[in-house]
Amino acid sequence: MNGSAITSNGDDHSSAHQADTSYTNAQILRALELIYDPRSSNEHRQDASRYLEQLKAQDQAPHHGYVLAANKSHPPVVRHYGLSLLEDAIRHRWASYTGKQSLALREWVVKLAQDVAQEDPAFIRNKVAQLWVEIATRSWVLDWIDMDELLVMLWAGSVCQKELVLEVLETLSDNSFGKEDTTTALRGSELGKACVEIFTPAQVMIDHFPKRDTSINVRFGGEGWLFRISALLHWYSQEGQNNIELQTCGVKALTTVKSVVHWIILRAIATTNCIQGIFECLTMSNPAMQLVAVEALCTLYNRSSFSEDDVRDLVWPLFKHETVNTLKILYQWSVVDANDIDEEKYRLCKKLSEMIHNVGQFLDTKLDVIPQEADLPNFLDLLLRFAHNESLHVSIAVLHLWIQLLDSDSIGDSPPVMSMIGPLLEVCSQRLIRYEYVPEDTNVPAILLLKEDIDTIPERHAFLGNYARFCKDIVNCIVQKQPLDAIIHILDQTEVVLNRLYDGEPALSAQTYSKYSIPALKLDAQFSVVEASLLGYSRWRAVRRAKKDNAMTAITGPLNHKIQQWCSRLLELRFEVSDPQIERHCTYSFQDPTILQRVVSLVVEFVGSTLKGNGEFVIRVFHFVFDMMTGLKDIQEQPDAFMYNEAVIECRRSCAQQLQRLALREVDQLMIAYGDVEATVGRYCQSTNVDQQERDRCISVLFVIVQRAGNIDQQKREAHLEEFIAHVIQMWQDPALSTSLSSFAGFCDLLGLSKLQSYFVTRKVNQIEDWAASPLDDEGQALKLQMEAARDNLPLRATKTFLGISVERSEPGTLPYQIANTLWSKYLPIILPNLLQLISLAHSFSDPASWSELPSELRGIPARVLRDRYWQVGISLGSREDFYSQIGETKLTMEGLASTIRSSLRMVRETSYRLLYSMSLLGNTFYDYQGLAEPLSRAVFGNASLLTIHQTGMVLTGIPPIIYSCPPHARAHFVPPLLIAMFEFLDQKVSTEWSEIEQRKAASGPDDDLVVEMENEAILRQLTNTCVSFVVRLLEPDAPTSAPSLRSFILATPHALTPLILFCTHALRMHDSRACGLIARLLRSLLPAFADSTADAAPVREFLASDVLKACIESLHDPYFVDVQSDLALLIAGILATYAKQTPTPRLILLSLPGMTVQGVDATLGKLREHGDSKRRGAVVLKLLEGLRGVSVSEMGKRPRATRARGELEKRYVQGSVEGLKGQRDRSPDLGGVADMFA
Repeated sequence: MNGSAITSNGDDHSSAHQADTSYTNAQILRALELIYDPRSSNEHRQDASRYLEQLKAQDQAPHHGYVLAANKSHPPVVRHYGLSLLEDAIRHRWASYTGKQSLALREWVVKLAQDVAQEDPAFIRNKVAQLWVEIATRSWVLDWIDMDELLVMLWAGSVCQKELVLEVLETLSDNSFGKEDTTTALRGSELGKACVEIFTPAQVMIDHFPKRDTSINVRFGGEGWLFRISALLHWYSQEGQNNIELQTCGVKALTTVKSVVHWIILRAIATTNCIQGIFECLTMSNPAMQLVAVEALCTLYNRSSFSEDDVRDLVWPLFKHETVNTLKILYQWSVVDANDIDEEKYRLCKKLSEMIHNVGQFLDTKLDVIPQEADLPNFLDLLLRFAHNESLHVSIAVLHLWIQLLDSDSIGDSPPVMSMIGPLLEVCSQRLIRYEYVPEDTNVPAILLLKEDIDTIPERHAFLGNYARFCKDIVNCIVQKQPLDAIIHILDQTEVVLNRLYDGEPALSAQTYSKYSIPALKLDAQFSVVEASLLGYSRWRAVRRAKKDNAMTAITGPLNHKIQQWCSRLLELRFEVSDPQIERHCTYSFQDPTILQRVVSLVVEFVGSTLKGNGEFVIRVFHFVFDMMTGLKDIQEQPDAFMYNEAVIECRRSCAQQLQRLALREVDQLMIAYGDVEATVGRYCQSTNVDQQERDRCISVLFVIVQRAGNIDQQKREAHLEEFIAHVIQMWQDPALSTSLSSFAGFCDLLGLSKLQSYFVTRKVNQIEDWAASPLDDEGQALKLQMEAARDNLPLRATKTFLGISVERSEPGTLPYQIANTLWSKYLPIILPNLLQLISLAHSFSDPASWSELPSELRGIPARVLRDRYWQVGISLGSREDFYSQIGETKLTMEGLASTIRSSLRMVRETSYRLLYSMSLLGNTFYDYQGLAEPLSRAVFGNASLLTIHQTGMVLTGIPPIIYSCPPHARAHFVPPLLIAMFEFLDQKVSTEWSEIEQRKAASGPDDDLVVEMENEAILRQLTNTCVSFVVRLLEPDAPTSAPSLRSFILATPHALTPLILFCTHALRMHDSRACGLIARLLRSLLPAFADSTADAAPVREFLASDVLKACIESLHDPYFVDVQSDLALLIAGILATYAKQTPTPRLILLSLPGMTVQGVDATLGKLREHGDSKRRGAVVLKLLEGLRGVSVSEMGKRPRATRARGELEKRYVQGSVEGLKGQRDRSPDLGGVADMFA
């Protein structure tokens, strides 16, 4: 740039230069005219666009921009282009300008700001403010000292100039303390300090930081901006309510306050009467202002570290009678009709709920400084109103708060809180219905509003899970306070629900049966209340026992009696099956197998908690469950009633599991009546319509009793246990099993699949387009039955039943654990070889080469047979019930045959994985098995490459727990073979699948089946994140413990670590932002481990400094990863800062990139060594690689725009469990807090 390209005024320009400028401006006007003229050809429009882009690189571009922007006779698009020329110069060439040139640019921007007028379009005024901020982030405090004075002068001007000042202040605040801004981060805490200085009243600064450095005075006037803005709000509330221009300015003032109250000294808020100004805006009849005012309060009260003075001045005013009434009026006005949602009001209502939650937390943490005039009953009544709101989104934050208040030592037992217990219990009982299963077409207000709030079904389910958890916690807390009254009330309410369960509901029909009928959902909700109350009662008793409270028997005696009476009435009901068609109106809820399943679960829960040790009642429950099972087994399969038939089967299975659960909890009581128990089990198992799998489940109940009872002779115990599992061991010892597993053909014969290939050939299945519409002939149906029978004859399920129950809840060192080890140790050598062979052969079934009998035209059939059918929430068409109903309808079709094949193989795989896990719970008995690791690795991963994505996910569910559980002494011989084989397989599998997904996307057309593609991608994302979570758990830093960690072992074992690091490197490029971000953070945590000069560290360090660095740079360049660029930049910065002195590789890689210079790279490396702050290091890297960073397609060429951002609480409620968040507030900003800046 020559010296005359930018000057502070026009006097130095020659006439020739002015003429040239006029000519260029005319060209610009012509180019813009061509672009925006609809009559222009595409060729002319593209030429004009190229000319305007090329113009930005000229030295005179900033001057052209200023001339165009300053001339108000130009159309707005011309002026905006002029501003964009200035922006480009500031953002990309500021560092190359001389002091005189940068001063000229700054003066132009100041002049443009001083000249803004109300008639200027808003986007012009905003652009000028943006340019001001761009310059401020680069020069304020350095060579621009009077910025605050200039802002104050503008503040004295028109309303639109006030708005510009507010835009500047808000953006500076956001950049310094909120969003990530590379240029601001490079300045460190300098801009943050300056913001604190100009916003805070001078006296507050003196009081809090009397020794701060004041050699550079960046402030003008003593009042500070927070005072000026607060005064503006107060004036607006008095004078400007009917002025549209002032309303816009008022909203802008509040958004600035919202940005500032996040970090400013709390005393500054108190001394400037800021809260009063915000509250005055709440009384305005302007929804936009009310919303921003509530958001500002929400931000303020989410802060931590309120002193007693701060609480007195800033918090307790909200508890005054008049203030609470104002909030009540505002809340009542914001309540919406679910059938006609006013979006503006609804947003306000949700944000008001979050603000009330934040304020209410002070009742727990700062109650000791509450003034007498605080109207607590009125405030708690307001909380109750929020809890009753039809919107779950509005009420969830307040329910979260109620848990904290009820559990609080300071206020939980106070009369105002106790008076709210009844209504709270009522609302939580009503809200425990499982909304996710309520039909979508229902007119339930909660469902309608939830659809409005949360778009994605997985997030909706996570939200509902948290909501239900809060309701249960409240019931739990209430019962702990008033166990007698609360539980009696809950049981009475449950009685009412049982008696009126089918009121107004149609008759139960097997053909139209639904697991999630309204009666079933009502019963489930009420039983959830009962279960929550039992947990609360158990905790209450535990606390009283710990305190040795002898008076507790006055409550437990009558209450336990009441509970037993109530349960006894429940046990008197029966499952009626007199009408095989189930077509009449129900008088008893037990005619629905889903309801029966829920009832059985509840009565067993009573036995395991409140009525534990009550021998007579335990036996009654035992017989009750068997009576239910007897009734269920007599039900004949109903025609055209797949869902009902499946529900009956599931209920029978659940009853057997509940019997196991009962046996685990009440071993001694059942042992007393063992003869009766054994006879009952024997009678049931002798029935002809009970299969072997169900017999084994029932016999496992006897197995548990014998294994765990304390009063049995050891020899008799062992003999009984051997007798229970003798038939299972005999199947494993059968030579025919080993012979069958010695070849693929034998394996097929074992599973009834030997005739499968010839059947497919003779039926020419490759010519059948829709297998679901092709009925099976007699041979096909016989083949299907043969497969089902062969599957049931394998020893896998029986072994899983007995081995699983023997190690469940068996802690090392206990007698049951020792018995389980003694029993199974001698059989592992018999079971394991055949088990591993089963896994290997089941995996090899996916290999087309195994289907040797198929001709070439049928080579695609194996993949079609093994293609899983699954239903994915939010992606698959139709409901879950529709999906399973379709499966039932196709049972006797070619697709049904393929489904049976998949089911057999899935059973072999998943049961085998489960058996391996159960064996691992035997500890040394399993892990010290000689030479197990290598054959286990080959069996699981040797033939796994052709498994589908879904099947691979099942491998990842089964194998990692075995690695986690490996004891330290066995890691050296057990863990490396498994990790190496596993991650070599996963790396190849996941990388290949991502490559194929991207190729299909690139080649996709408008007629492609997007649902199938979305399902495949969703499953791949799940698999990717499961893999990443596994790696993170293996390698993330551990909490200090006495035992050596798995992480330290892996890091010290290079040949085991290598495939993990290689997978992580490839994961950085997989198009999944969550996975990329997690891996980037994990790798950053590993960098220090390889910074030493040992020989083992060098190869890993070199790989991290080369391949990982290259992968990071590639992803940083990819627009897909724009949301995780900060994580990638921090990893790059970590590699450069940690390894650049030990190896030249990182520097050479940077120099090989386009646009890099030796000076720029070396300067960056120097800055990284100087700065220890991670945020600043990341900014240094992003600045260096600015030309290579990807930009999201949606934002290319656009100014960042405001979007609806979720609040912190809202984010938590849709992201899984929120346990452990009680009382959490925002921490101080990343800059370490305002106090640290001036230390």
